[in-house]
Amino acid sequence: MAIKITRQDYTASELRREAVRSGDGAQARRLLALALVLEGVPRTEAATFCGMDRQTLRDWVHRYNAEGIAGLLDRKASGPEPRLSTEQTVELAAIVEKGPDPDKDGIVRYRRIDLRDLIEERFGVRFHERTIGKILHGLGFRHMSVRPRHPQADRQVQEAFKKTSPRLSAPSYRKVPGKSRSRSGSRTKRASARKAA
Repeated sequence: MAIKITRQDYTASELRREAVRSGDGAQARRLLALALVLEGVPRTEAATFCGMDRQTLRDWVHRYNAEGIAGLLDRKASGPEPRLSTEQTVELAAIVEKGPDPDKDGIVRYRRIDLRDLIEERFGVRFHERTIGKILHGLGFRHMSVRPRHPQADRQVQEAFKKTSPRLSAPSYRKVPGKSRSRSGSRTKRASARKAA
């Protein structure tokens, strides 16, 4: 069954001009295929010239008839629905920002495995540890490995220790005298005037 372009917006030459203007290579090929169809080229030939099969060209004609030139652009796939709602994601960001309570949670900083268990307990959604890392990255958090602090550490004692500790002086380097650049073992002599003559 022959396909027919029902839109009268553009002629074949105008479609070719739009193909040249298009910044999208796939859309330009589709425009050129439609221009060939408008000129009366058989569907199989028009499809082959533009690197597609007959059925694909037919589908693009239907899209063009329904939506015009904009319909010839690839549509981005929406992808799967996020498993955490916007409110849950905001709440998770606040939890990570605040950090754990050492007395209540028994930890001094969150690891991905801790957040995985927390998300499952609070929101009823189970993720893989790698996915937790991707979620944190998407929220703007970066992996930082800091020196853990003991919750019962006394900062005043630590500061006093730093003040009374002896400072290490920078090592003094003595300049080593330079060695001869010649590696042959003996110095070269100037040629005598007699030998040169």
